[in-house]
Amino acid sequence: MTKGDREAVDDQARGGTVSGDEAIRPPRQGRPRILVRRALPTDPAVRGSASLFMTEAGRQGIRAGRRMVYVGPEPASEHVALALRVDPGTEVLARRKVMLADDVPVRVATSFFRLDVFGGTPLREPGFVRPSLQAGIEALGHRFGRAEEHLTARPPTEDEAAVLELDPGEWVVQIVRAGYSADDVPIHVLETICAASRHVFPIAQVAGADEF
Repeated sequence: MTKGDREAVDDQARGGTVSGDEAIRPPRQGRPRILVRRALPTDPAVRGSASLFMTEAGRQGIRAGRRMVYVGPEPASEHVALALRVDPGTEVLARRKVMLADDVPVRVATSFFRLDVFGGTPLREPGFVRPSLQAGIEALGHRFGRAEEHLTARPPTEDEAAVLELDPGEWVVQIVRAGYSADDVPIHVLETICAASRHVFPIAQVAGADEF
């Protein structure tokens, strides 16, 4: 999350234009408590839908919205670089969006891609990939092989707290999901910053592996 991203979100709240599905509105007085479920691991049918968040929220009866706030190159942080197998600081392609539930910001999700693999592709174009990001990756000839997810609970950065409209003392949960192709090429790293007080994370055990 950069200062530019926060300014883009603030601009939309003031009536400016940001590409996306639904407007980000100023916070409301007395807004309802929001609790969004984020299943781990994600149901493959949900993962392959047009939007994981929109599908999950819709199943929960929550009115969901999303706004793309940035598409372009940026230096890879240490954990993103590790997942993409590049050196920290290497420029990678970032696609960042803010997710809302009943007009309340709940997540900032950023997809990262290696520029040497995806730099000259439609994934670098602004706006959402249609019909889905998953389909866009597959259209370029990549086939899913495996994924790893890491969760970290931590205090938010200043920009994260501002965009997610967090109260003092609130934390975030950072989920980093690294997806690799059948040829073991890192093809997609998704970093999701979740407002901890607005999420619950159901974790399903794999069938046939029941141990205590």
